[in-house]
Amino acid sequence: MATKNAIEDVAHNEKSRLSGEMQSLGKICNIEHKMCSNSGESSNGGLDPEPPSIPKRRQELLKWNGWGYKDSKFFVNKDGHVEFTGERYRISGSTMPGLRDWMTKTIGISLDQKTPSQPEISAANIPLPVKNESFVADLRKTSISNSDDCQDRLFRAHGHTLHEIFLLREGKFDRIPDLVIWPASHDEVVKVVELACKHNVVVIPFGGGTSVSNALECPLEEKRMIVSLDTSQMNRILWVDEKNMTMRAECGIIGQDLERKLAERGLCTGHEPDSMEFSSLGGWVATRASGMKKNIYGNIEDLLVHVKMVTPRGVMEKNCQVPRMSCGPDIHHFILGSEGTLGVVTEVTLKVRPLPPCKKYGSIVFPDFECGVKCMREVAKQRCAPASIRLMDNEQFQFGHALKVESKSILTNFLDGLKKLYITKLKGFDPMKLAVATLLFEGTKEEVAAKEKRVYEIAAMFRGIPGGADNGERGYMLTFVIAYLRDIAFDYYVVAESFETSVPWDRCLDLCQNVKERLHRECKDNGIQFPPYITCRVTQTYDSGACVYFYFAFNYRGISNPVHLYEHIETCGREEILANGGSISHHHGVGKIRKQWLRKTIGDIGLGTLQAVKQYIDPNNIFGNNNLMIGQNFGGVVQQEAANVLLPSKL
Repeated sequence: MATKNAIEDVAHNEKSRLSGEMQSLGKICNIEHKMCSNSGESSNGGLDPEPPSIPKRRQELLKWNGWGYKDSKFFVNKDGHVEFTGERYRISGSTMPGLRDWMTKTIGISLDQKTPSQPEISAANIPLPVKNESFVADLRKTSISNSDDCQDRLFRAHGHTLHEIFLLREGKFDRIPDLVIWPASHDEVVKVVELACKHNVVVIPFGGGTSVSNALECPLEEKRMIVSLDTSQMNRILWVDEKNMTMRAECGIIGQDLERKLAERGLCTGHEPDSMEFSSLGGWVATRASGMKKNIYGNIEDLLVHVKMVTPRGVMEKNCQVPRMSCGPDIHHFILGSEGTLGVVTEVTLKVRPLPPCKKYGSIVFPDFECGVKCMREVAKQRCAPASIRLMDNEQFQFGHALKVESKSILTNFLDGLKKLYITKLKGFDPMKLAVATLLFEGTKEEVAAKEKRVYEIAAMFRGIPGGADNGERGYMLTFVIAYLRDIAFDYYVVAESFETSVPWDRCLDLCQNVKERLHRECKDNGIQFPPYITCRVTQTYDSGACVYFYFAFNYRGISNPVHLYEHIETCGREEILANGGSISHHHGVGKIRKQWLRKTIGDIGLGTLQAVKQYIDPNNIFGNNNLMIGQNFGGVVQQEAANVLLPSKL
C-alpha cells in the first residue's frame, strides 16, 4: 500500500507540473489518475482514446501567421509595458517592466514604427490545387478524411522558419499542398501510400508543423499533385507494457498529450524537446530529435525500441523488439533523421520510466562564460550531469532579466537586491560579463541530493556560486514562451531566428566567440544600422562535446529585403561554425535550409549511400519533399551545392 501511495503521489505531482506549474503544455489538463491495478486494464493494455489537444482544423486554436496559441502573445499595453496574454503559461497575464527598455536599447525598436502582418491570406492569393482526378476518385472510395479547403492546405504548407513566417505575414506562397489527408490508422496510411504510388502523387508527411528547416516547404518545380499526410488523428497510445517498461503509440500524438497520458500511469518517456507542446512522436523520429533532459533519458535514438514506416516498397520494421542486436547495420538508423524522404513513420515503441519522485531546480552564476564552459566540461567528464544543464552567455542573461515579470512583493524585490549586491559587490562579478547556468535535477531524493552536491562542488572550482532555485525554474519556464517573442519582434521591424550545432569540447569556446564576431562583422559590412542581438548558450553536454544554441536578431528598418539579408548572414555564421569544428545541426535537422552542406558533412560516399537507399525504397520519388538532397533531381541540387563553397574562418 505504501508503494502504491508513493506512486500515486508522484503521478499527482507530475499532473500538477504538466497542468499547473509549467502550464506550457497547451490546455489546462484535467487528469484523474488511474492505477493499472484498479482500472481494469491489463499491464499491456492501451489507454482510453481522447481528442488531441490540437484540433483537426488547426486554425481554430493556433495562429495562422505565428507561433502557438491564438490567445497567447506578447503585446505592448496601454501603459507602454510588454504584457503576455492568455491563461496557459505561468507568465500569462503578467507584465515585464524591463522588456520594452531592453528592446529599445538593445536592438533599436521604436514603438512608433510598426510592421503589422497582412490580414489573413484570402483564397484569391492561395494557389489553385493541382488535381489528379483518378487519385481523388480512388480516395473517395475509402472513408479516409480529406480536404482541399484553402486554409487547411495553407496551414500545412510551412513550418516555423523566419522565411516561412515572414512570407505569411507579408507575402504569399507560390506552391502549397493540393490536398490534406487525415489517416486514422497505420492501415489507412498504407492505403494512401498505395494510391499515391498507383497515381504518381507526391506525399509530404505532416506531424506537428514545428519544423525549422523548411522541411515542409513544397518544391516549386513539382508539377505533380502534392498531398499533405497529416498524422494528427493517429494519436493513441496503443499499449503500455510495464513488465518491459515500453509503450507503443501512433505517430501523430504530440508531446504534451503523450506525457500527460503516461503520467496517469505514473510513467514518462522523459523526452522533452522545446517544441513538445506541438511536435509529434513521428516527427521526433523523422528528425532525430533531442530533448532537454537527455542526460537521464537519452535522445530519441536512445529511447527508440521499435518503429514502423510505410514506404512505397511496403512496411519497413524489425520483426522483434529487443534491447539490442548484432544483425548488420541497424535499419532504425535509415528511419531516424529521414525527414519524410523515404516514407511515413506510423507507430513507435519507446522506453518508459517511472515518474521521478523528486525534481529540483537550481542555478549557478559564473564570473564569465569561459568559467561556465569549463565547469560544464568537468561535469560531463565526471558524468554527474543533472537531467538538464544550460549555460547562458551574458547577452542571454541580460535578456532573461528583462523578461522578469513584475513583482508586487516587497520581500521579493528586497531579496533580489541582496542577491545582486552579493554577486556584484561582495563577489566582484561584473554584471556585463557574468554567465548563468540553469539546472534541473530529477530522480530519487538521494540521487538528486548527491548530484546537486557534486555539481555545486565542481562549480565552486570555477568560481561559480549558487544562484537559487527560482532563477533555474524561471529559465526553464521561459523555454516554452520564448518562441512567442519573435512575433512581437516582427511587429517592430525585427527579424530573428535560432540555429544550433554540436562541437567538440576543445573547440567550444572558440566556436561561440568566432561565430558571434563573424555575425557582428557581417551585419556591419551589410549596412545594418542598428546593433544586432547575438547570443548563445551551451545547452546539452556529452562526453566528447556539447550542443550550442544561437539566437540572432536585427532591426531591419531601411533594408528592402530583410529575409534575404538575414539568410545570407546566417549562412556566413554557419560557415564559421563549420570552420570551427561544428556540425550543420545537432537536432533541428537538415531539411532544405542546410542541405547545401550535407555533402561536406558526410562525404561523397555517405551521400551516395543515402541516394542509393532512396532510389531503392522510393524510385519514383513519391516522398518528394526534396529534403536532405536525396530526391531525384540530383543534378540541379548538386550544382546549387557546388556554388556554396565552404569558406575558411575569417577570424
